[in-house]
Amino acid sequence: MNTLIIAAVLLIMLGVAYQSGWSRGRGLATVGGTRVHSRPQYHGSFVAVWTMIPALLILALWAYFGPGLTRSYTVAQIPQDILLSLDQAGLNSEIARIQSMASGFGATGEIADWEAAAGAALRSFQFLTFAGVLVLAILAGGSALVYARSRITARLRARTAVEQFISWMLLACSAVAILTTLGIVASLVTEAFKFFTFISPIDFFLGTVWAPNNAANGGNYGSYGLLPLLTGTLMITAIAMLVAVPVGLMAAIYLSQYAHPRLRAVAKPLIEILAGIPTIVFGFFALVTVGPFLRDLGNFIGLDINATSALTAGIVMGIMIIPFVSSLSDDILNQVPSSLRDGAYGLGATQSETIRNVLLPAALPGIVGAFLLAVSRAVGETMIVVLAAGNAPILRFNPLEPVGTITVSIVNQLTGDTDFTGPQSLVGFALGLTLFVMTLGLNIFALYIVRRFREQYE
Repeated sequence: MNTLIIAAVLLIMLGVAYQSGWSRGRGLATVGGTRVHSRPQYHGSFVAVWTMIPALLILALWAYFGPGLTRSYTVAQIPQDILLSLDQAGLNSEIARIQSMASGFGATGEIADWEAAAGAALRSFQFLTFAGVLVLAILAGGSALVYARSRITARLRARTAVEQFISWMLLACSAVAILTTLGIVASLVTEAFKFFTFISPIDFFLGTVWAPNNAANGGNYGSYGLLPLLTGTLMITAIAMLVAVPVGLMAAIYLSQYAHPRLRAVAKPLIEILAGIPTIVFGFFALVTVGPFLRDLGNFIGLDINATSALTAGIVMGIMIIPFVSSLSDDILNQVPSSLRDGAYGLGATQSETIRNVLLPAALPGIVGAFLLAVSRAVGETMIVVLAAGNAPILRFNPLEPVGTITVSIVNQLTGDTDFTGPQSLVGFALGLTLFVMTLGLNIFALYIVRRFREQYE
């Protein structure tokens, strides 16, 4: 409710500020044919920006410091004798009860008189602080509105100021993406370094046994060999690509070169629907349909195929990533200049020869990028391999048997009671860093392919 009130107030302030600046700029433009530097909409945007900055700044400061102040006030409402008898877990539980009563939802069990009084006091405190912060934001925004409106003159470069503000906002959005990536890498490297203080990097990267000892009796942390997980991940990814690449590429060629426009208008959206199906649905499909079918098929032809195996997970994952290959390859093929096709036809080439010798080589950089995007999607998939791969972290090269993967092991090690002080939990960050390096290598390889073949066809 408070969020809706804040959003409504900000929208009202934004509208009032823009209208005020617009009317002021409009008035300048109509007085005696005065030549105004910027149009009225830039004056309105100029006033709106000045109005929003102080209001948002005050709200942001309260969002940062408010929870701490509220917690301190709540603790102050607990009687001293009861407060001294609580440990940290008990204190957190009591604070949660008081906050629940303040919100109006109540609390389970018997409610003491002091708890009811604390809940009422906290409710009043939250209302007063919210109202005070909101009024302060309105006053700050209103003061900024009056100041910005007073600055509007015929020679005010409002357009330059507004465009500079937009450029700074775009730069900030770009910085968020970059800083987020750097933060993820820093957290992975930091926690992985802690893991390697327990387990040798040689034992981790070259080990062939994955058997973590969650109990860690007597300092025996178990074995953390990466090779069984890496082998399972690469095996499933290879099977998925053997399914997705031929089917997706052939579908893209057919839709872009052979299909009737009406058929293409229906078939392409149907293929892309696969990309919108949740991965848990694919995992369930693999578990109850594809796995038993492959097992029965193996029994029929004399092969021992497990219902949960690398083959099952790879086939279903390949079906899932077909839209990535098909849709991207189709768009890339359609972007090849028509002059290349016309030139090939003029030299007497057939349609299949044109596709094979002209279109595919010209579109190869983009198609390789689509393939590598599909590989990255397959390497990081979790739900399908959780349900269909069998979760057997054993070094084996038989796709008909259960295997373990890196993503499943990350889930297993980071769920449950984790304290992040031992290798049992920290290994998840080492595995995540391994996946990051693998994806980075794929991206570097994709850039190399794109640059090499782009120079050939430019």
